[in-house]
Amino acid sequence: MIPATTNDGRMIGGLLVIGSALMFSLSGVLTKAITADVWTIVCWRGLIGSLAIAAYVTCRRNGASLANAFRLGPEGWLLAAVGSLASLAFIYAFKLTYVANVAVIYATAPFIAAALGWWLLRETLSLQTLLAGLLSLAGVTVVVAGGLGSFSLAGDLMAVAMTCGSALYMVLIRRFRGVSVVWAGGASALLLFFASLPMTAPLHVSARDALLLTLFGLSFAAAVVLWTEGTRRIPAAESGLLGTAETPFAIILAAVLLAELPPAASLTGGAIVFLAVFGHAVTQAAVGRRPARSD
Repeated sequence: MIPATTNDGRMIGGLLVIGSALMFSLSGVLTKAITADVWTIVCWRGLIGSLAIAAYVTCRRNGASLANAFRLGPEGWLLAAVGSLASLAFIYAFKLTYVANVAVIYATAPFIAAALGWWLLRETLSLQTLLAGLLSLAGVTVVVAGGLGSFSLAGDLMAVAMTCGSALYMVLIRRFRGVSVVWAGGASALLLFFASLPMTAPLHVSARDALLLTLFGLSFAAAVVLWTEGTRRIPAAESGLLGTAETPFAIILAAVLLAELPPAASLTGGAIVFLAVFGHAVTQAAVGRRPARSD
């Protein structure tokens, strides 16, 4: 592995995080393109994604026994369960509203996580983060209000629930520092596979859907692995900045591949949220690069 302190390592880390954002941004397009129901989607995604992540964990265990590499404990399984619920809401949201709406609402997860971290873990909440969070909340309000009386309102609310679940997942990652985050992600997918089996007939899908479902599972695993490898090589603030690329990626892919153009309220609210998220990430990255004072 290239050390995180080298320029080459930093560049590779940045590219990996951007690749992760691109893989994550495929979720909306694939969910919309697949004609199968939600439970069938989470079943296939859970099985293929968990197997792919398990293969990665096996290869990257650095001499540890398989039992240790895959041990989660109560804290890890709690993390996986929260991730499963958030993922289920994630898929439902894409089926019920515009991809842009889900991407925009999900972009606020770091601010919700900061608020939960302040409440649950007594972490410091800076004024800058608070103001950026309030601005992003205003943007989400515009998006959700635009869906009042339309088909997208249920999906928008599901996206809000998913975002809150994802924010809690982020907080638990910080709280349970001894848990393998990568395998917790794989375990969350595995839990969804077993939970969805009684709800669907996973083999009763078209060849086209089977191909897309397989791609969905692999893209999920690739996103988790790329994010893990990328964040090992670059500072957290830079990782957060590059991760903001997921929102425009998702909106552009939906427009190009699905010809899905969201209403004006979604675009207006999205611009507000992206301004808050990107501005906050740029500031945090700048602070991270600032040299320490030597008194």
